[in-house]
Amino acid sequence: MSNDEDRRMDDATTGEAVSFPFDRMTAQRFRETFLRARWSEEKKAWFVPGSTARRRIDRWLAREASRTEPFADERGRDAYNFEPILSPYLNVGDIGFWIRTPYSRTAVEELRQVPFARWESAKRAWLVPFSSYDELLRRWKTIEEAALRNEPDERRKRAAARKGTQEEADRRRRAAERRRHRLPVAGNDPPPLGRPVATNAYGIVLIVEVTGEIVDPEIAQEFYPCSGEQVWALWRSPTLDELVHTWPSRTPTGDDERSRGWWQPTLDELREARKSARSRERRLKQPNGS
Repeated sequence: MSNDEDRRMDDATTGEAVSFPFDRMTAQRFRETFLRARWSEEKKAWFVPGSTARRRIDRWLAREASRTEPFADERGRDAYNFEPILSPYLNVGDIGFWIRTPYSRTAVEELRQVPFARWESAKRAWLVPFSSYDELLRRWKTIEEAALRNEPDERRKRAAARKGTQEEADRRRRAAERRRHRLPVAGNDPPPLGRPVATNAYGIVLIVEVTGEIVDPEIAQEFYPCSGEQVWALWRSPTLDELVHTWPSRTPTGDDERSRGWWQPTLDELREARKSARSRERRLKQPNGS
């Protein structure tokens, strides 16, 4: 495979989503800046391909924020003064609102929908311009509730409350089953070896062996949404490089494939898996391995 083909495959599954208030001129400037951007109907956002997409989007958002009509920031400040957000997660700065929360996927997704909000890695915080205050206020309850749920004390309380319960026992059994890195598959229709595939149970995995051992029906019924006689396959998490070189399915996943338990991953599934793999490999490269 040529370097150009590698690069095209990498761009197909690497990138970031961005949304912003629609107006013809803003959309035109966006398309002129990001020639390969594609609209995602599912996410109601633009997808910008490429490993540097986040940095390029943030620079564009910063420029666009400066283009807002002269009194937009002033109106946002007035709106905040009239109906302020009083929260330990929000501070008012010179150019907008700084938002720092415990990590929460829900909070991140909500903030990404706020016009011209951007992540400032140097400050480890989100910056929302004053002009976007109305939208931030509309989403704040969801953001704050998600942040509170992810506070360390709250997570410890939930863990303590689960001790000795059936829920905890079920979680432990599921965790123990996942550590076995096995998956039931149809013996007459196994997934390909050495190639990432999507699964109902564990997302995208790479099958390393189909053992031929018959799956106990009780185990299958408890942990896996499958039917019929199954055999065990062993799996591992794919590397970032393996995910980059996986071609996405060009058609939506059908019910038959989901019933089978594995399928060729779609583009959106590969994007999410690549983000997770990139974060995992980045953590492993850190000195303490955390």
